[in-house]
Parts: sequence; C-alpha cells; structure tokens
Amino acid sequence: MAFQLDNIQKKKPSILKENLKETSFLKKEISLFNTPFGNKIKEDFYTELSVLLKAGITLKDGLELLQNSQKKKQNKDVLNIISNNIVSGQSLSEALKVQKQFTDYEYYSVKIGEETGSLYQVMEQLGSFFARKNEQHRNLISALTYPIIILSTAVLVVAFMLRFVVPMFQDIFKQQGVELPAITKFIISMSEFAGTYGWLMLLIVIVLIASKSFLNKKKKFKNIKDRLILKLPFIGNFVKSIYLSQFTQAISLLTASKVPVVNSIQLVKQMIDFYPLQHALETVEEHILKGQSLSNSLSEHKLFDAKMIALVRVAEETNQTEFIFDRLNMQYNTQVQQQSKMLSTIMEPIIILIVGILVGVILIAMYLPMFKLSSVMG
Repeated sequence: MAFQLDNIQKKKPSILKENLKETSFLKKEISLFNTPFGNKIKEDFYTELSVLLKAGITLKDGLELLQNSQKKKQNKDVLNIISNNIVSGQSLSEALKVQKQFTDYEYYSVKIGEETGSLYQVMEQLGSFFARKNEQHRNLISALTYPIIILSTAVLVVAFMLRFVVPMFQDIFKQQGVELPAITKFIISMSEFAGTYGWLMLLIVIVLIASKSFLNKKKKFKNIKDRLILKLPFIGNFVKSIYLSQFTQAISLLTASKVPVVNSIQLVKQMIDFYPLQHALETVEEHILKGQSLSNSLSEHKLFDAKMIALVRVAEETNQTEFIFDRLNMQYNTQVQQQSKMLSTIMEPIIILIVGILVGVILIAMYLPMFKLSSVMG
C-alpha cells in the first residue's frame, strides 16, 4: 500500500525530514569552483527521489522535500525551477533537459522511465551510477594525494638548492679559480636558469592552474590532456580502468531500460567526459550503423581490452548484454580499487628514489670541485 502524503504531513512531517537529512550529504563533494548540482549532489538527488517515489509520494512533493533539504542556494534554485516547470505541465525529463547541469544521458534515461512506468527504478539506477562514479573519483584522489605532496616537496627542495645553495658554492669556485667538472657546470647553468626564469615559470604554472576550467572547455586541449594521461606509467592504466568501469555501468543501465545499442552508445558519449573514450565510441557507433557487431567495433580500438571484447561477443551470442556488462562493471570496479592501493604504494618509493638521486647529483656536483681544491691546497 502506497504512503499518502496528506497523512504523512499531518502526522509525522518531522520524521520524514529527519530521515531525509540523515541520508543527505553524508559525504561532501570537493569542488574548486562550487559548481551547482555536482556529481555528489546528483547521487543524493536520484537516490532520495527514488525512495520518495517508491514510497508513493508525488513527484512534485518529492522535489519540494528535496529542495528543503538543500543547504546551498544554487541547488535550491535548480530544484525550484524544475518543480515549477513540472507544475506548469512539463514532464520531469523535459524539466531536466532545459537545465545545463543535466546531460542528455540523464534526460533520455528519465524519459524512458516515464514512458515505461519505472521512473523510481531508473532514478535508483542513476543514483547507483553517480555513487560508483564518486567512489572512483575519491579512489583517484586518495591514490594521488600523498605522492603529489611528496613530489611537490621534492620540487621545492630541488628549487631551493638550485636557487640558494648552488650559488654559494659557485662564488667559492670563482674566487679560487678551480676548473669545474662537466656535471658541476651543468648544475650551475641550471641554477642560473632557475634564478633568471624561476619566477616566470612559477607564474606560468599558477596561470595554467587558474585557467584549468576554461581550458577544459577547449576540445583540442582536452584531447591532448586526456591522451597524455593515458600514456603516463601506472596512472594511465588506472584512469583507463575508471572510465571503462563507468562505460560498462552506463551500458548496463541503458540495456536494462531496453535502449538499443546504438542509442546507448550515443547517450554514454554525453555522460562520460573523457575524450579518448568519446572518440572511440564515435567510431564504434559508425561501424555499428554500417552493420558490424558491437564486439567487432570495440576490437578496433586499443582502449577496449581483450577481456571486454570476448565477453561482449558472448553477450551478443547469448542475448545477455545486461548481465555481461554488469559483470564487467563489477570486475572493473574491483580492478580500480586494487590499482588505487597499488598506485599509492608504488609511487611513494619511486618519487623518494627520484628525489634522492636529484639531491645526490647536486651534492656530488658541488663537492667534486671542493675535493679538487683541497688536494691543490694540501
């Protein structure tokens, strides 16, 4: 028996709000530019709206409850606009479509739910998608945070030695007129370069970081950046596994909603913001439209591994696409978790080793002339 909203409001309105607050915002999303309706907010939005719809609460009242649970005005405004559009006669999918925070993937998924009478199920699946996506994002941050701190410290140490320590030795060598080895001359030239252009390089780095959001909107920049990430040792495979996990989960969700393969590929391109995968899916879509199977189309791209291609071929032969992609998603998600732990474990000693080598080279380069000077004076 469905819950009646009138009875809930008369008898126990506070209980519903308290339960809603307990499930909301347990984990805050870290966002540099405070973008409204980020992935963490979407996870809560779809999950909680699914629970409310399943409990028998109307869509309008469910949106109002979610709006009241928001703390940020930006998110309240988005939900208010959606709610007003629904009151004026639009469907939820149409109300989401006009909001730039929502992708075509979400629009078509919700539309399918409305047409098939399974809206709360689609909402639950979308919540699960964003939950997995946020978990993978946290795994990536967790794996890279400590190595980045160590690397940043190492860069500062080397910069300090080149900027302040090496010039002190350089003055001593000039006063004594010692013949310098090649390695010492190289380190001194690096020190002079750092002294002359150091602040300029620092300014360039700051400008690049500050303009990251602007540059990410440029298709050419994203293409170069994403391809370079894939070529990085350890990190490239880790990032690849994350996006393949998202890809398989999205296909599984759309297949469960009886969306054709070609339309699924088109929608996933809208959802996953990773240029190599988007480019690969464009060609996969073209090959499918020409009559090729999905497995053969995927096999023409190095981004998709042999395991995925083999299982997709099995799915086509047995008509179990949803089940196979769900299994693939679980495998890739497990792989992401394992790689995140391994990445942080491997990168730490590698960075420490590189730092030790750099500092050692600088010290050796500075002390070699000192040994020569002491032998001459002796």
